[in-house]
Amino acid sequence: MENVILVILLILALGLIGVVLLQRSEGGGLGIGGGGGVMSARGAATALTKVTWALGIGFMATALILTILSARNSADQSVVDALGDEPPAAETTLPGGLTLDEMLPPTSDEPLAPPRAD
Repeated sequence: MENVILVILLILALGLIGVVLLQRSEGGGLGIGGGGGVMSARGAATALTKVTWALGIGFMATALILTILSARNSADQSVVDALGDEPPAAETTLPGGLTLDEMLPPTSDEPLAPPRAD
């Protein structure tokens, strides 16, 4: 069910991108110019703007439906539950046969000193 809605969402997104790119710019682009803006003399919406509105509403509706379905399916699960109860391994062997404990400095409060050259 979620896969079908996801495919519909992707088709609507591609259609919305195509319709927006087909529309004519009203001046300098990026909303600059064109005079009047929203309150222009052209009150009637063209066919492309109606299609844009329809695709936008469909996109938002399918995204909302997909979100609700995903939240409902994952309501009983948690990311912490997926990790499990096993503690991490205490000793890991690194390449060369060394263990992680051998590579870490000692945990005493004394400052580290370089090895003495005898």
